[in-house]
Amino acid sequence: MKTIDNSEDQDLQDFFSEMKAKDSAIEAPQFPKIRKFKSWSLIPIGIAASLILMAWFYTRDKPIQTLDHDLIIITLEEGQNNELQFKIESTTELESWDSPTSSLLTDF
Repeated sequence: MKTIDNSEDQDLQDFFSEMKAKDSAIEAPQFPKIRKFKSWSLIPIGIAASLILMAWFYTRDKPIQTLDHDLIIITLEEGQNNELQFKIESTTELESWDSPTSSLLTDF
């Protein structure tokens, strides 16, 4: 849209042409070049990580399952004068074990 006064338009055009001239004189700074990433450089890292994981899985301690050693048997027995007493035994065998319901079979 044009205005009635062409002198204002000419002033604006002159102003912006001066700004363009100043901007064209300014040099852009040099930026460092971006190095291309080589995906094959990750292969040794992947191999090393795999070896570390395999070593960690295979060298973990196996759980010790020695259920027949150092058993502690705690029983409640009736003593003299109908007193209840705890009896604590330590053994390495299960030959003295009775099931919790064995008294149901012998009492009746």
